[in-house]
This record gives sequence, structure tokens and C-alpha cells, in this order.
Amino acid sequence: MKRALITGITGQDGSYLAEFLLEKGYEVHGLIRRSSIDNTERINHLLNGPRKVTLHYGDMTDAGSLSRLLYSIEPDEVYNLAAQSHVKISFDMPKFTADVNAIGTLTLLESIREVNPDIKFYQASSSELFGKVREIPQNENTPFYPRSPYAVSKLYAYWITVNYREAYNLFACNGILFNHESPRRGKNFVTRKITTGIADILAGKTDCLYLGNLDAKRDWGYAGDYVEAIWLILQQDKPDDYVVATGETHTVREFCELAFRNVGINLAWQGEGLNEIGVDKDTGRVLVRVSSEFFRPSEVDLLLGDPTKAKTKLGWQPRVSFEKLVEMMVRSDLQAAGINLS
Repeated sequence: MKRALITGITGQDGSYLAEFLLEKGYEVHGLIRRSSIDNTERINHLLNGPRKVTLHYGDMTDAGSLSRLLYSIEPDEVYNLAAQSHVKISFDMPKFTADVNAIGTLTLLESIREVNPDIKFYQASSSELFGKVREIPQNENTPFYPRSPYAVSKLYAYWITVNYREAYNLFACNGILFNHESPRRGKNFVTRKITTGIADILAGKTDCLYLGNLDAKRDWGYAGDYVEAIWLILQQDKPDDYVVATGETHTVREFCELAFRNVGINLAWQGEGLNEIGVDKDTGRVLVRVSSEFFRPSEVDLLLGDPTKAKTKLGWQPRVSFEKLVEMMVRSDLQAAGINLS
């Protein structure tokens, strides 16, 4: 039985990866930070039963706790998914973002090197590394141009992973994952902000949805598909880095239109810039407004991944389409709000 340690196990990706590894017969351990508030909502269903996740308290900034866990768990594989992962918040908390995302990755790699250099290591890299893109689409050889403290911290984590692979011969890999969503996505991310906002509007809790840059383009996939690629990366004969994406790009505006269409509302857009609004074509009711609060100090306009390497070398394919993903997220938030449209 293989043994895996997942940092960031309480997050979207961590919960899906834990499920995936349990189904593969792994013994799964997760790192969580001590908190007075229960933050295990996404994995509560994995904490009981014959096949369950074992949780351990620790912190990415605490080298001692990381080393002790590696000694006690003796994992075959470590998946580093822990991060301050919200781009907009990274502008407000740049040092914390760097401490966790950059130095935390270094700390974990150094612990692996000292405790057991045979451990296979996966680093969750991000398409935000490409930032102000140098070419379209972006692949493993596209130059990076990060545009946020989050992206810069992930750039350090990416290169320190490559450095430890080359300097110490660690089986250390980067998965450069483009945007991947699900019903478990945090509510402060734009996709969930849209789907929960629609549920709130239908439930009468709010009148309007407020968004930022409607024209930002992203390569959106399903998180449940992407964790298979994460696992496959560590099953290869040699360590390497991979772009994981769908090869399609859609605007925030498109996501919003499709999400509203799933509840029988067709949007029409009026105005420009901060004065643009989205209205119900049938009633004229204003349902979407633009707010400067949600714009980044430096914007990333377009992300589009080229997953050729992942498809050919890993044999990986995304299964859930963009349309199905949006439908899945809308239905989940409607159900959570007690709304039944069928």
C-alpha cells in the first residue's frame, strides 16, 4: 500500500485528490493548520469509514513540524497543494503569501532532502506564472511573466522545485495547472461568486451580482479531472514538469452568461467599463454590475494552456466540458440554497 501526504488537503484540490488516492488504495495523510474553527467541510466524508484520511497538525512555515511528520508518516509521495491561493488577496497580504507559497515549498523540499530523498514530490504550480503572456497558447517552454504577489511566490516555488530536482536528484515535479473549478471552489473565487450569486438572487437574498473584469479570459477545467493528472505526474519513470489545461479559453462574461442561462435567464449587456450592466432580456432587471473593488492592480488578460505534453506523455484527457462544469456548479449552489428549478 502506497502512503501519501497531502498539504492543503482541506482545499478544493486536496479533497478531490484525497478521494482519488483512497480509491487507488493509498493510505492518505493530510496536513492541516490548527484552528478554533472547523475547516474540514470538504473532507468530512473522508474522515470516517474503513478507508479514511488521517489528519496531522502542522504548518508550511514550521520546518520542525514538517520534518517530524515525514519521519512519522514515511510517505512515498508528497503532494504540496498548500497555498494562499487567492490572487487578489495576495496584493493585500504579499508577505504572508510569500511565506506560505514560496518559503513553505522550500522548507518542505529541504525536509524531504534531509529525511528521505526517495520521496516523490509534487508542487502545485499555477498558470498565473505566465501572467502577461509571451505567447498563445502557453506550454512548458513559454517564458513566465508573473503579475501578482501570488504568481511571484509560485514562480519561486516552481524554480526551487526544479533546482532541488537538478541539484539533489529528487523526484520533484511541477504541475502547471490552469484554472480548475468545481462546486468545492472557494466562494471568493469568481466562478463560485457567480454561481452562489445566482442562487442568492433567486432566493431573494440579494438583487444583483457584482463582478470585476468581465473580459478576462481563462482556461477553465474541472478540478476532479485535474487531480488525475497530478497523480499521473508522480507515476512517471522520470520527474518532469507539465502544463495541465483544456486548451479552451472563455471570458468571465461567457461564464456569467452560461450560468444565468442554466436558470432560464438570458443576459443582455448595456454600457461600458465600470458602467456596464447585465440585464435580464425578458424583464430588464439589472442582475450584474461591474465594481472597481474586484479589479487587480495588474491584470492578467488571457490564459490558454497547451496540454499536448500531458496528453501524450501522461495519457491524460479532461472529461468534463466547460458547459457541463458551469451546469454542475450552478446546480450545486441552487441545491445548497434549497432551490429546485426542475
